Amino acid sequence: MSLDLERLERAAGRFGLLLRGAFHPASEDAVPLLADGQAAGTVVLIGNAGAAMWTCFRQSPEAHDGERHAIDRWTRRVVAEIAVPHGAGALFPFQGPPYIPFQRWAKRAEPVFSSPLGMLIHPEYGLWHAYRGALTFPGRLEIPASQAAESPCDSCAEKPCLTTCPVSAFTAGGHGGGHRGGYDVTACRSHVLRPEGVDCLTRGCLARRACPVGRSYLYEPEQASWHMTAFADPNPR
Repeated sequence: MSLDLERLERAAGRFGLLLRGAFHPASEDAVPLLADGQAAGTVVLIGNAGAAMWTCFRQSPEAHDGERHAIDRWTRRVVAEIAVPHGAGALFPFQGPPYIPFQRWAKRAEPVFSSPLGMLIHPEYGLWHAYRGALTFPGRLEIPASQAAESPCDSCAEKPCLTTCPVSAFTAGGHGGGHRGGYDVTACRSHVLRPEGVDCLTRGCLARRACPVGRSYLYEPEQASWHMTAFADPNPR
């Protein structure tokens, strides 16, 4: 039996979301059991790229009710609206502890790669994407094979992401085939809270914006500012 991907895509698209690949989980993927105690046989990731999700979110009740965790609450609601008609369970990267290994799942579902900034980079979307939830199905459903691709970081000689940060919060990765390096969270957060960090705070991380991949999916300033403010605030919106 195969998934009705077109129907799922239409359901996700109502909220500016995208299907972000699928996989058949193994025990090491640590996929939680379904509500009835069965093991999940198929996982479909849902996420966003660019500004489409932000446009939908800003029109939602959660964006204007003044309560905290607005995007998380909106995400729970809309992903449930997608999941229930398809008989799927719903999981989220912000639920926990223990937290779900969404980055591991993403690499199983579609061609994404560790970047020098630690975020996953997509060959088309660059760094301007995210995973918002996962749909879990009881059966091992037929899914498209993940497309083969190479990390755009492999052919990026200059790596401007590592030289643009005003406080050098990012450092290059080591050996072993991965690009992920170090990230000084304290230096980064301290910078965006100071007057000289206003550009990062209001327009998004300078190092992230320096990446040449996926420029057409760059977050708009309001969207970037929302996420940066949440990062800097110990009690996020």
